[in-house]
Amino acid sequence: MMGQLPAGQSTLFYDFCLEDHVPHDHFLRQIDRILDLSELRKHLASSYSHTGRPSIDPELMIRMLIVGYCFGIRSERRLCEEVHLNLAYRLFCRLGLEEQIPDHSTFSKNRHGRFRENDTLRFVFEQVLHRCLAEGLVGGEGFAIDASIIKADANRQRGVSRDENIDWGDPKSATRPVREYLDRLDEENGDKTPPKNISLTDPAAQWTAAPGGPAFYAYSTNYLVDVDAGIILDVEATPAHRLDEVEATKTMLNRVEERLMLKPERFIGDTAYGTGPLLHWLVEEKAITPHVPVWDRSERSDGSFGRSDFTWDEQADEYRCPQGIPLKTTGRVTVDNTLLYRTSNYDCMNCPDKHRCCPNTPFRKIARSIYEAARDVARSLSKTTAYQQSRKDRKKVEMLFAHLKRILKLDRLRLRGLSGAQDEFLLAATAQNLRRMAKWLGQGPPQSAVTVST
Repeated sequence: MMGQLPAGQSTLFYDFCLEDHVPHDHFLRQIDRILDLSELRKHLASSYSHTGRPSIDPELMIRMLIVGYCFGIRSERRLCEEVHLNLAYRLFCRLGLEEQIPDHSTFSKNRHGRFRENDTLRFVFEQVLHRCLAEGLVGGEGFAIDASIIKADANRQRGVSRDENIDWGDPKSATRPVREYLDRLDEENGDKTPPKNISLTDPAAQWTAAPGGPAFYAYSTNYLVDVDAGIILDVEATPAHRLDEVEATKTMLNRVEERLMLKPERFIGDTAYGTGPLLHWLVEEKAITPHVPVWDRSERSDGSFGRSDFTWDEQADEYRCPQGIPLKTTGRVTVDNTLLYRTSNYDCMNCPDKHRCCPNTPFRKIARSIYEAARDVARSLSKTTAYQQSRKDRKKVEMLFAHLKRILKLDRLRLRGLSGAQDEFLLAATAQNLRRMAKWLGQGPPQSAVTVST
């Protein structure tokens, strides 16, 4: 028999409990069990007045932001609508059916105000990270690093060449990203070469181009990841420039060592991190084993002798060619931190191997980095079994970036400026750590993980 809805008077009183209508195995319930924001109010206490009208609970705003970044809802306006309608979101945010949802403008005001002034989003990220440490999900033996380019919220057509004179007008009336950019230029004192193109809406974004596509303005999110369970130990926003990405490596390693008392035995990265200064810093100053391919252009592809065909004599401070002729240096360091070793015209003039050694020049010269000792350490490690395992472990960072863009939908920023990019990257990394921790705690931590007290 076909059923029919009753046409009588609706029920006057309802007995409704959110707990009964959200499944016990719901993903947000798993996150709620491991998320501890009990210290958040203490962290923000200095930013609130003791008198006046009560504000929106900061824990509510953080919980709503975590919901948004866990489920790829990065628009505050849409996030408020979703929390209003979704029972699971309400339960996670500790909201009853009749409680009002904060206005979307509240998020912007707090993000650009007290949250940023007190570095609140990093505080939340580190609170989650401490829970990962307490649960034994961080081994601390191997750290992998990589960077991924994220498009900035800047129209590629609204840019000017670096050769043009840009009138930013009154800095006080300029937009926040422009003010931040000008302040950063004052701090750097003009030491850094400006990019080829500068965006007028978000000047801190770097003009860059991915292979096979048009150029655009972008930032880089830099991840430092423990390779045991793939937990993100630190995240740093930089312009999409290789030098900035490499410099962020030192910042993150020092910060993790200072705040978490963790220093890895091996450091894993791709060729971009195989520069001489960084390898020297890792080997000589930090005593960390670099599992990194060396950035090297000394080998030749035309069949002539490469640098590996020459013998290095440490005591004599010279190279020797296959014919035994020494290559000496004046000891003068070039602008790219290298020493030039060369033969004489007379030595190479009648050499039988000249056509294979220096066919187009009267003599042979070799550039040797002042950091060559550290580069040699990295080269020797590339032949070990542990290095081959590190090549596989590095993919865990790439998987996090794929998850960031495909699942969390963070392929383009909504906030402008370097601080805006940092806020978005911190929230995304917090969401990824929460998701990863919920997964691992459901099936147990990896066998190689060790518990680190915090």
